Amino acid sequence: MGHSLNLITLLATGFGLALLFGYIANYFKIPSLVGYLFAGVIIGPFTPTGYVGDQQLANQLAEIGVVLLMFGVGLHFSISDLDRLKKTALPTAVLNIIIITSLSVFISVYYWGYSIVGALIFGLCLSVSSTVVLVRALEKRDLIETDIGKFSIGWLIVEDLIMILVLVFLPVYYSIFLKPEPQVIDRSFTEILTEPLLTILKIAVFIFLMLIVGKKILPKILKAIVKTNSRELFTLAVMSAALTISFFSAKFFEVSMALGAFFAGMVFKETEFSSRAKLDTLPVRDLFSVLFFISIGMLFNPFTVLTSPYKVLIVAILVIVAKLIITTGLCLVYNYPFKTALIIGCGLAQIGEFSFILASMGLELKLISRNAYNLIIVGAFISIALNPTLFKISTPLIEWFMKKRRYYY
Repeated sequence: MGHSLNLITLLATGFGLALLFGYIANYFKIPSLVGYLFAGVIIGPFTPTGYVGDQQLANQLAEIGVVLLMFGVGLHFSISDLDRLKKTALPTAVLNIIIITSLSVFISVYYWGYSIVGALIFGLCLSVSSTVVLVRALEKRDLIETDIGKFSIGWLIVEDLIMILVLVFLPVYYSIFLKPEPQVIDRSFTEILTEPLLTILKIAVFIFLMLIVGKKILPKILKAIVKTNSRELFTLAVMSAALTISFFSAKFFEVSMALGAFFAGMVFKETEFSSRAKLDTLPVRDLFSVLFFISIGMLFNPFTVLTSPYKVLIVAILVIVAKLIITTGLCLVYNYPFKTALIIGCGLAQIGEFSFILASMGLELKLISRNAYNLIIVGAFISIALNPTLFKISTPLIEWFMKKRRYYY
């Protein structure tokens, strides 16, 4: 009976504590998401409160939150938006990953004694940003449909695609160079690369199906649903499309569920029912995004801060300060105004969902240590908690810059 109540217990305690600490945070003028994170810490395995939430269940619920959030983002995007951003979001995102990863590799190899491969995984984990945190920040400031929002989301899509390729090729690298087995050694180089190349082909096929075939089929289904005059069926159709497409994208096409949901949202954007879909899914998206922050809080191990304080500080500086400066600088190089560049830099100065996936794979393959894994989790917790503060700090800085600019010009 106890096992059958895992979901209800997790939701009851998670939402209850999130409401309590979210309200307390709001009362003291602290962003509510800090309260949600703390709620996760309370029911996590590292805090002796008498109840430990089911981490795997929490992660699955958080994944639904990410899927619905990316679906909602896709509802604001069109194919032309992505095409327009390929000359800016693509090179800046790639350069940002290269620079942050290189800095992390240098520090972790020469000062902490990590292996080159372990350091690369560690650096990649620090270089990518969270979809949920960024989208929440953009929505709060009504920036999703602006150039700032579109550029930031385009940046995230590039990061997601790069991380998907890393996750595909890492096990292949491990099999060839680190754990050679007879059946692997006997295979030709072409045979070894077949699987990752097939994955890339699957991604291309999925995008083609969504953008070409999906645009023709989905509107017809929606029109048939709308004719029933049932709000319940329409909401069910939207939710089914978001979750089903994202699931099949991961199951059969090796595309992340979040990216699959984004393309599903883009297809919906091309229909006449996109505005209605936004409104109908908004409350559910908000609810599940809270579970994302709770799941991050559950991963947080406070003892890492006590045992490795200097490493934690350096990770926080890399993710928050270095990432902010590098991202802002890259945007300025590509002729974005200072205000736009700084807002994008603030939004991306945190650690993303793919970081946890890559870190978990690295730990499972014994390419990174448990300490490195904990540093990534703690870095995510600190950067996500402080991210709203960056936006607050950026406001007077932007005002100061604009005044100086008017003075000189």
